[in-house]
Amino acid sequence: MPWHARLDLDYQLEHARSVARFRHEGPLRILQSLYPEGDAVCHNVLVHPPGGLVGGDTLDIRVRAAAGSHGLITTPGASRFYRSDGELALQRTDLHLETGARLEWLPLEAICFSGCRAENRLTLRVAEGAELIGWDVTALGLPNAGKPFERGTLQQHIEAPGRWLERGRLDAADGRLLQSPLGLAGQRCLASIFFVAGTPLSRTRRDAALDAARALIEAHELNARAGATSPHPEIIVLRVLAPVVEPAMQLLRQVWKAWRAELWHMTGEPPRIWSM
Repeated sequence: MPWHARLDLDYQLEHARSVARFRHEGPLRILQSLYPEGDAVCHNVLVHPPGGLVGGDTLDIRVRAAAGSHGLITTPGASRFYRSDGELALQRTDLHLETGARLEWLPLEAICFSGCRAENRLTLRVAEGAELIGWDVTALGLPNAGKPFERGTLQQHIEAPGRWLERGRLDAADGRLLQSPLGLAGQRCLASIFFVAGTPLSRTRRDAALDAARALIEAHELNARAGATSPHPEIIVLRVLAPVVEPAMQLLRQVWKAWRAELWHMTGEPPRIWSM
């Protein structure tokens, strides 16, 4: 029997405190709200007890950040797309920020196991004056564990409607895409971090964010396979390819911390769950 799970998470600003409330169906939960930075920022950990999706499973995650609220969402471990007998495994995430809200979407990586048939959709709806920092990290197989990505497909879709769309299909049988220097060049981790604003960024803010990201890229071991750009006046994106997840995630965390400082004048202390 396929598993269908849904989570609706709402952030509200109440008496200068960002408060999270949620409703769920199926095996998808939010752990206790934490406030390591004070009342203004609510930290939550999203938990999917089964730990992965097989063919026919669907996860629907819907997050709404009301005006003035600030939420940060992460996960305790990687999500996993396992081997499918033919049906699609779908994870669908919709993030909606109202005027003046801030949201940080920072899940750990999604691992695509050989034989999976997966689709991962992320939609970012950011109202005027709202801002979001998020990332997306995908690992194709577990090469260091002797589990390469030899069969299967992944459909990846990231969209800020009317502003930015990235959509691509990875097929393990497409050797040209996976091995060519014009494709993944043999790398097995694809990662990106993005800043999405509901209002065009001033040139000063946008250039400062790009300069900070590019300085971190230049100093990093993945500098030959990473780049930062601004494809739209309201979007900044850094993309990186890596042989495995760890160095890519290290770079993304450095950029997250730098963007927090540069764009929001906030420190970037990692959520405690990341060190457990």
